[in-house]
Amino acid sequence: MTDPAPNPNTPLNALQDRDITRPPRSQWREVWDQFKHHKGALLGGGFLLFVTLAVLFGDMVWQLDPKKLDIRNKDIRPIYTAIWNSDAKVSWAHPLGSDNLGRDHMAQIIAGGRASMAVGWAAMILTMLIGTTIGVLAGYFKRLDGPLMRFTDLVLSLPILPLLLVAVTLFRQPLRANFGPEMGMFILIVGVIGVTSWMQTARIVRGDILALKEREFVLAARASGTTSKGIIFRHLLPNVLSPIMVSATLGLATAIITESALSFLGVGFPSDFPTWGKMLADAVPRMQEFPERVMLPGVMISLTVLSVNYLGDGLRDALDPRIRGR
Repeated sequence: MTDPAPNPNTPLNALQDRDITRPPRSQWREVWDQFKHHKGALLGGGFLLFVTLAVLFGDMVWQLDPKKLDIRNKDIRPIYTAIWNSDAKVSWAHPLGSDNLGRDHMAQIIAGGRASMAVGWAAMILTMLIGTTIGVLAGYFKRLDGPLMRFTDLVLSLPILPLLLVAVTLFRQPLRANFGPEMGMFILIVGVIGVTSWMQTARIVRGDILALKEREFVLAARASGTTSKGIIFRHLLPNVLSPIMVSATLGLATAIITESALSFLGVGFPSDFPTWGKMLADAVPRMQEFPERVMLPGVMISLTVLSVNYLGDGLRDALDPRIRGR
């Protein structure tokens, strides 16, 4: 006589965990599950990826020289202007038009985007390095907290735009002489933006380090003899990666806007080197006659910055466990 099959509805069986063999979910899988529900972040990340690939490889498809002068084909209007102005001078050889010197606008948009994005990414990385270093040192070492935070407050109180203009005026000629006109200005603009944009990151990282260094796992590591360097790199930095990534996206947007403002004011790259800000500055004198020349670089700057901001919002929601799942 065989034993009866166990009843699955008994209280003992109901308390048993039937999912005990299921492997735990990865934290990054949970982050992705939260991130993919943020439609604005997905659109922003997709557009940012598209712009980055377009400015990197666009000249392989559209091979016109952005600096080439073609007086015979100057002042050509974009193709879409023919919709409301049948008398507009358009050409399929220049679908986005050309400027008053005959330079192709599409080639300039691609080359200018490459310069603006390169400055943005490089300045963002420099900003994160400076801000994270100062934030970690101020949060972990009590004797450094006061001096570093007072220095941060001092830099925050400075007028950023006049400081940028003074720095560019002082160091432009030496860097151009040593590295060339384009690379010298690239190094100068990246350095100036990085040195003047790290303060918010430092304050955010400092606040998180102050809270984390009193947690049990850090106290246990300190009690076991782990050095300060080991605690910082093994226990603290991995736990402040989330706010650093969110701050990095905002820093990228700030760097792009700052570079465009410097180029618009005429203190950025050389006059024959296209950037989105320089295209805006060149289009202002004839803005009433050719309004699309202002719209093209302006829309690219606005959409790129907007996509970065949406991406930052999505990363903040996905990486913060307190609001994950809402």
